[in-house]
Amino acid sequence: MDGPKRSQLRVRLRVTARRRGGDGADRAGPGGGTGGERKRRLDAPLINSAAKLQRREIGGRQLAARGGGAAAAVPERFRNMQLQEEFDTYDHDAHLFVKLQFLKKRSKIIEIVAAKDIIFALAHSGLCAAFSRVTNKRLSFLNLSPDEVIRSLFYNKNNDSLITVSVYASDHFSTLKCRTTPIEYIRRDQLDAGFPLFESESLKWPGFVEFDDVNGKVLTYSAQDGIYKVFDLKNYSFLYSIPDTNVQEIKISPGIMLLIYDRTPSYVPLKILSIEDGKPLKLFKHLLHRGKKIDFIEQFNEKLLVKQEDENLQILDVRSSELIEISIEKFMTPSAFIFLYENNLFLTFRNRTVAVWNFRGELVTSFEDHLLWHQDCSTNNIYITTDQDLIISYCKSNAAADDGTASSIGSINMSDIMTGKCIAKIAANDPALSIAPRKNGSPSIWSSIPEALEDVTALFYDEDRNEIYTGNSQGLVHVWSS
Repeated sequence: MDGPKRSQLRVRLRVTARRRGGDGADRAGPGGGTGGERKRRLDAPLINSAAKLQRREIGGRQLAARGGGAAAAVPERFRNMQLQEEFDTYDHDAHLFVKLQFLKKRSKIIEIVAAKDIIFALAHSGLCAAFSRVTNKRLSFLNLSPDEVIRSLFYNKNNDSLITVSVYASDHFSTLKCRTTPIEYIRRDQLDAGFPLFESESLKWPGFVEFDDVNGKVLTYSAQDGIYKVFDLKNYSFLYSIPDTNVQEIKISPGIMLLIYDRTPSYVPLKILSIEDGKPLKLFKHLLHRGKKIDFIEQFNEKLLVKQEDENLQILDVRSSELIEISIEKFMTPSAFIFLYENNLFLTFRNRTVAVWNFRGELVTSFEDHLLWHQDCSTNNIYITTDQDLIISYCKSNAAADDGTASSIGSINMSDIMTGKCIAKIAANDPALSIAPRKNGSPSIWSSIPEALEDVTALFYDEDRNEIYTGNSQGLVHVWSS
């Protein structure tokens, strides 16, 4: 890729092991398993666990200058979008290389990751396929073992490799196994060139592995040993460990980690560590309302957000001890967050709606045409651009079906994060939207445009190629580009 390298989307992904029993395909979401069930639970958190598991925390560059020319160029980026290609993760010959019955069935796409010119599509069954945008052919399936169920994917830009997190039927899908494979070897279909990671760790339930691209770290929790460990994401070397004594949860923020300990009736002990070496930076107690469950505790840079059941949101500056409260009428508990660190803003998702807030507790943006399709607001159906100026989501369409009822076909909406305006849309009722003609005349797209926009279950935007990839309930991946 010529020119300066583009700052990548910053992803924080945690995958938690399942309880023993059940098959690997029975899971709540792309993060897998029981959703975001962590080591233990903070009382009874109301945050949707599957959505929180897949939470994306965005860093990267500051917003570009928002002059008239730059603003005008954004809609141009999505003008003349066409349905360019269709890929199928289903294989009639799957029985030749997998032995688990559910891996052989057509299954919805739950996660899409793109790296260079390769699209990775993970099906709910646990089958993962790689497709080339150069040849528009399937390169391979990433399941190396006949009983392997891939639970999640992580593109490691530090060494241009793909990490797969898998479970296996041989141990009742109870242990997470991580493997890294260089993108170049996947392109050559040399999957054996990859190697396992964190083999010393016993990642059984409620153990987990968390990849933090913001700080370039990996956090693991081995319930068997009762120890959290931090590794370098660049070379996977071990950095330091944290004993789990009374630790309820660990939250990662740029440069720091927040340790949340078992609460007492009136307060919760908290400790902030340096992410680089694990040294304590601050130890303090946050007062709580007695008898009220904790909805969430989140750390964003120096700001601590605490919300209890039926109580106001508290925003505490851990450096100055300044405390701001936002009334429960103004701020209700969301089902998921996306944090825009460089802009010092955060997005909340609640009842299919998106809102942008600052850390003074002020509503910055509400969106005029961005009603999310999925109630659980899985962030695998949402993409934030690197410049943090656009949100791209699968949304409810304004169009009605022929019988006047709500349409079963959604649209892909691109909205300006700062203004809330919808600046572009891929919608089935757009007369200008078409299927790109085949150069050799042979059809490779069997779906119609309405079919391609029906029941979209995963979405990814490749900023370098200016292409949107969507996956649906039929296991199909569609490429939209101009």
